[in-house]
Amino acid sequence: MTTAIDRGAPAPEKAERRGSHALRWWVLAVLGVAQLMVVLDATVVNIALPAAQQDLGFSDADRQWVITGYALAFGSLLLLGGRLSDLFGRRNTFIVGLVGFAAASAIGGAAPNFEVLVAARVGQGVFGALLAPAALSLLTVTFTEPSERAKAFGIFGAVAGTGGAIGLLLGGALTEWANWRWVMFVNLAFAAVALVGAVLLLAKHVSAERPKLDIPGTVVVTAALFGIVYGFSHAETDGWTNGVTLAFLLGGAALLAVFVWLESRVAHPLLPLRILLDRTRAGSYMTVFVMGIGMFAIFLFLTYYMQLSLGYSPIKTGVAFLPMVAAMIVSSTTTPSLLLPKFGPKIVVAAGFLIAAAGMAWLTRIGLDTGYGTHILPALILMGLGLGGAMATAFQGATSGVHHEDAGVASAMINTSQQVGGSIGTALLSTIAASAATDYLSTAQPGPLAVAQAQIESYTTSFWWATAIFVLGAALSAVLMPNTQPAPAEGEPVLAH
Repeated sequence: MTTAIDRGAPAPEKAERRGSHALRWWVLAVLGVAQLMVVLDATVVNIALPAAQQDLGFSDADRQWVITGYALAFGSLLLLGGRLSDLFGRRNTFIVGLVGFAAASAIGGAAPNFEVLVAARVGQGVFGALLAPAALSLLTVTFTEPSERAKAFGIFGAVAGTGGAIGLLLGGALTEWANWRWVMFVNLAFAAVALVGAVLLLAKHVSAERPKLDIPGTVVVTAALFGIVYGFSHAETDGWTNGVTLAFLLGGAALLAVFVWLESRVAHPLLPLRILLDRTRAGSYMTVFVMGIGMFAIFLFLTYYMQLSLGYSPIKTGVAFLPMVAAMIVSSTTTPSLLLPKFGPKIVVAAGFLIAAAGMAWLTRIGLDTGYGTHILPALILMGLGLGGAMATAFQGATSGVHHEDAGVASAMINTSQQVGGSIGTALLSTIAASAATDYLSTAQPGPLAVAQAQIESYTTSFWWATAIFVLGAALSAVLMPNTQPAPAEGEPVLAH
């Protein structure tokens, strides 16, 4: 018996495909909202921290835990979250992540003391580690046609790349016009929109096999990533030669080696090594890792410069980043469809890094009284154009040719690369900046002007290092990445009927 969707009925089949096509773009909107919520949460709290500290009365030494608590949970659990989405269904994991993230945000917004606020941030990190890989893997298996895939990954890459800058703007606006607690409460609106869309649009997971989880690998890699992220966070405040710093960094590196050994021997690995052995995927993870190191110089030190040296308010600082956001959106949405097919990922990513490096080098010319239009705006536009194109290409390449059963953990790898890179960048560049300021003050005439100029020296030194990091990223991508178009992942039904 022949039905309306059998192969022998071309007209109804085309009609169904048109309807499915429209639904796919709604799915992209839902996934984009969820991704934006997770990404901006890494920076939206930063601007609100001084107000939260004054309200809840915690010390400067404790303040870092509001940031570090989120980073530790998110960074160390991402691979587990990615594999859970493969085993128990991307829709289920996505919804659990959304609901949990919203609940943790509500608790953080209502926090009566410092301890509850940090616990809520850790909760956000835990559920974010479920949510972020599920969102990217859903995108991966939804868009498998090359032209649609390029557009979808371009839009998703733009969200991922601009989320940090949008977080600065949103954090400044909410802190200045409402209350610091709203930087947490605002996630409830994002989560509600994404949850309704997920329930209506995404198909329920059906599996005939009983899920199998690599428990030894999970424990080892979670401990390894925790050690590395904590080690770099500790280095930022206590230095690189501190015993605790060295113990966590060396211990984390040793556990990573044990993890690789385990994954080559177990029957159901948490991270199948075939995911890392593909050059396109490996190059993409490297791209996001290096980008994460350098981008923190933009958001962290440029924010300090605009607020402390130029006297910008939080909301004015956020608005100042908007040209970079616009440039990144333009680059992310046009590069995958226009430049990537013509030049290939090796050239696109390397060129993106070099353009971003030029923008970062431009920032080294700042001074105590330089103008926004001459010294900051051109640099932000260049960095937005360069990083946007490289980011969108890397997101597409990170899941290139991956089997749908591995889509979650392959997606988790790109988030893990970005998170660990960001932790390294924050610690490394903060240490370099502090050393530069100390060196300047040791030879300068004491006084307020010397202190102000020392801050400028710390910023420009970190910008020079970030420039070198981006140039290194260009060289690594030219060596590692093949110049072939990323293959689509193997798709599976993800739309509700």
